[in-house]
Order: sequence, then structure tokens, then C-alpha cells
Amino acid sequence: MNLRIPGPTPCPPEVLAASARQMINHRGREFAQLLGRVAERLKRFYQTQHDVLILTTSGTGGLEAAIVNTLSPGDKVLAVIIGEFGQRFAEIAETYGAQVVRLEYEPGHAADPEDVARALAQHPDAKAVLVTHNETSTGVTNPLADIACAVREADRLLLVDAVSSLSSIPVETDAWGLDVVVSGSQKGWMVPPGLAFVSMSPRAWEAYSQARMPRVYFDLGRHKKFLERGQTPWTPAVSVLFALDVALEMMEREGMENIFARHARIGEMTRAGVKALGLKLLAADERYASNTVTAVRVPEGVDDRVLRRLLEDEYGVELAGGQGELQGKVFRIGHLGWVTEQDIRQVLDALAQALPRVGYELPARA
Repeated sequence: MNLRIPGPTPCPPEVLAASARQMINHRGREFAQLLGRVAERLKRFYQTQHDVLILTTSGTGGLEAAIVNTLSPGDKVLAVIIGEFGQRFAEIAETYGAQVVRLEYEPGHAADPEDVARALAQHPDAKAVLVTHNETSTGVTNPLADIACAVREADRLLLVDAVSSLSSIPVETDAWGLDVVVSGSQKGWMVPPGLAFVSMSPRAWEAYSQARMPRVYFDLGRHKKFLERGQTPWTPAVSVLFALDVALEMMEREGMENIFARHARIGEMTRAGVKALGLKLLAADERYASNTVTAVRVPEGVDDRVLRRLLEDEYGVELAGGQGELQGKVFRIGHLGWVTEQDIRQVLDALAQALPRVGYELPARA
């Protein structure tokens, strides 16, 4: 099966083999070496000199950790929302008592840094900004470096959901001044679900010292103290850490710039192939179209569930449907992590054969 959803993503055989290893003592020397090695490798991909902590949870757990370790009930935050995952970040903050001001965009549009600057000027008491770097539900990548510049000029904390971007497209944590950056193992890292990664800048740790939202399992201060002695405060997902260790070694061999170039090349190939079939991208401006997931508008008269079921059952290709208000309106092609041009050719060939069978007329040039 050619699994082409935005996550969990396919895992290389070496990674899967590593995850099948026998357990080790998570308070022992071998685990301490493993954890230290993985944490240092993650810092290189995060492009940071500061802390990167590893939590046994999903990416959403990492987002919750970002909120509860830097904010207090009643704090005002600006949530920059371009899709479902931006909404999720805002809802977590609201659940813990933050006062959330939403800056929302129509699905398919990226955020405008000037809008962010204006919103922060209108809300001088906002303590932090929440932003999704790569919005998986819409296939749009926000101009994070420019947004970060606006946030820095306003001297606010910046909390970033980089779950489906970091490892696959550039994220310069220190150079861009990102305070908290969250990613997850099941995306571009080529690893099974189960781990979230959270970086903390010195400004974030200063906020941590004043934050009053409740936290126990996701207390990053505890994680930092335990990491210093080669442990985690709670029982870790040892098997996923074995897998991550191998995946990071593979990624270092390929090289970070080569990984970014591969994703850019495959992202462009996917978009060009979809348009050649006469289909339309959801991304309103292709400059902000994601290199990790492409959201495609479902043609009029086509039932996306029927199309995706046909692709899966008869062509061995599994795509993702739309989320939230986009359910039934888009289908999504994941192309992050362990992905090659041949994987995308198979997707495009399958679409070319399956679409006419569900009532869509291909353009003559296709």
C-alpha cells in the first residue's frame, strides 16, 4: 500500500526493525546514552542551541505542553488560524483559561505578517502568539520567518506548531527567534507515532517560571531536569526512541539541505501533476503551497469517499480526506518523510485512472 496521508507516514524498514528491539532499563546507562544522542541530533535539525525535550505523547500533547508551560489562566494570546490545527491550538489555550483572540483566514490562505503586527498593536496586553507553521488540513505553509519578525518587534512569546513541517522544510528556531517549537515523530521524521519534541528558548523558560496553568505529566521543567541525567520523568516509549535514533542517523546521512530540496522537488511535482489532471489546489497562492501535503479540491459531482475507497482498494494508494468544514470538499496527498518521486508518480497515475470511473472527465492534455 502506498500510504500517502499526512501522518502517520511510512517508515523505512531499518526504522521498523529498530522498533522491534528488546526493552532496556529506562533508568540505565544504555538508555541514557540513547536519549542524550537523540536529543543532540534533534537540536541540529531544530537548528537551535537550546533545549529540545522529548515527550511520550502525540503532537497534540506537545501543543498542550507549549501552552501550559508558558501561560497562566487569564493571559491573552493571539491565535493565528488558517485551518483545523490552528483551531486546535487555540482551543487548548482556551481550555486552560487563556483569553484567545483569533486572527482567522479562509481555508487555503496563508497568514499575512502585517495582519499579525496590526493585531498585536491592537492587543498590547497579549502575552503570546500561537501559529501553525504548516497547516496540514489545507496544504498551506505560513511565512513563519516573517511572522516571527512581527512578533519579535512586538516583544511577545511565539509558540509554533511545526508538527508537519520541521524535519521536512526549513525551521530556523534560533535565527527566527522562535520560543517554543513542537513537532511529532509520526510526520517527516519517518518514525511511528508516540513522541513529541518541544524546544524551549531562554525567553520560554523565563515564561515557564511565571506560568500558573496546571501541569504534571507535561511539566517541561521536570523533563529538563531528568534529561540532564539521561532519563525521562515518566516511562518513555522506548521502542519509538529506538526507531527515532535510526531515523535521525539516516537523515543525517542524507543531509538537512538535501532533505529540504527533496521535499521541495516532490511538492512541486505533486502540484504540477494534480493541475495536469485538471484539478485545482486549495492553496490560494501557490507561493505558500506546502511541500509536505497537497490539498486538492474535489471536482464537482465526485464523491471523495468513493474516489478514495477506489484508489485504496484497486490501486493500492491511500489518500486523506478533508477535515472540519473541508470534509467532502478536498482530498489530501501526503508527501513528507520517507517519500520518493516514484511514490508520487504512482499516486498521479492512479488518480488518472480512477477519476474517470467516478464521473470526472480528464482534460484532453492529461
